[in-house]
Amino acid sequence: MLDRLAFSGVRFSYGDQPILHDFDIHVGKGEFISLIGPSGIGKSTLFQLVAGLLHPQLGTITLNGAPMEKRLGMVGYMPQRDALLPWRTVVENAALPLEIHGVAKKEAQAKVRLELPRYGLSEWADAYPSELSGGMRQRVSFLRALLSGTDLMLLDEPFSSLDGITRMEMQEWLMEMWQETGSTMLMITHDIDEAILLADRVIVLTGKPIEKPVELVVNLERPRTTAFRNRAEFLSLREEIWELLRKNVAKQSSGREA
Repeated sequence: MLDRLAFSGVRFSYGDQPILHDFDIHVGKGEFISLIGPSGIGKSTLFQLVAGLLHPQLGTITLNGAPMEKRLGMVGYMPQRDALLPWRTVVENAALPLEIHGVAKKEAQAKVRLELPRYGLSEWADAYPSELSGGMRQRVSFLRALLSGTDLMLLDEPFSSLDGITRMEMQEWLMEMWQETGSTMLMITHDIDEAILLADRVIVLTGKPIEKPVELVVNLERPRTTAFRNRAEFLSLREEIWELLRKNVAKQSSGREA
């Protein structure tokens, strides 16, 4: 499988605080990868490196097999909070990346309107963010990220602010969108169940600095539903991930005490 994204021997530090040390990761085209790890370990820094907001101090980051020094604008990004502009309608918000790329406003908005039905937003095309539910706002955010013109998507805890029921609905919706679009997706989450349910592989980030992530393959057929959480293989994988995270927290705590 062709790597859509790869980190090879990447090192990165903030001053004298190392975040990544000889870090390797390979993401195949069309894969869905979940990244999970303790708070503050450097997951968001990892995304900023992918997006080109930060640059490695050693090692290489490649897109489609080629080293890319200028990655800014070459990946789609869906943040924890939707960051929709309150003075722009659904159509206007979603059309923003097209306008930035030089598409005429009228043409950009016409293209967005064609996309709205599969996002369940047709009736809300001219609504403002304040009129939308949390789930609807995240759908607009996802559409906007897709319209950035790339098939590599970074999802930074996209459902963390949603209530439990809406979160489960959005998880199933995201699985459908991923399969429909064929995009390559990396998602940061603190929810072990969410990480397993959505991903082809779960990458557990441990240690400071992050050096050797643990990669676990999710052997659950697709399409999946939230009912998969009750399967024996799902529960076994959840326990394995939790044990890795628990050991890391215990190790970090003992290190601070020492």
